[in-house]
Amino acid sequence: MGSKGELFPPKDLRDKARLRPLSRVSYAVEDGRLVIERIPSLEELMAEPPVVEMSPAEFKRFRRELSKKAES
Repeated sequence: MGSKGELFPPKDLRDKARLRPLSRVSYAVEDGRLVIERIPSLEELMAEPPVVEMSPAEFKRFRRELSKKAES
């Protein structure tokens, strides 16, 4: 840790976490441990297979149902 509280992870850990200069990260404390996670870019997310597949009609129906639930 630096004199101003900066953290300097070793290069091998940065490489394993795919951290590059200007990478975006999120920080959390879990059970007293600091957890640092890289936030993927939009391009990386778009390259991944979809988690859920639905047609436009299914999406509209789902959206209507959510709106009805929110109004009640």
